[in-house]
Amino acid sequence: MIIIPVKEGENIERALKKYKRKFEKTGVVKELRERQKYTKPSVRKREERLKAIYVQQLRNEEEA
Repeated sequence: MIIIPVKEGENIERALKKYKRKFEKTGVVKELRERQKYTKPSVRKREERLKAIYVQQLRNEEEA
């Protein structure tokens, strides 16, 4: 359960923003979307590998 302490006189929008940020960090929505369809482990590994290659290329470009 997510608890957001709201101080006296604090704007409700600010508290809502904090709540949304904390909720997104828990990863509940992301997990629900992943569970909607089954992906084979080999496909998942391939996607992770491609993402790692992409990130590595970005870092290499940044250094050069």
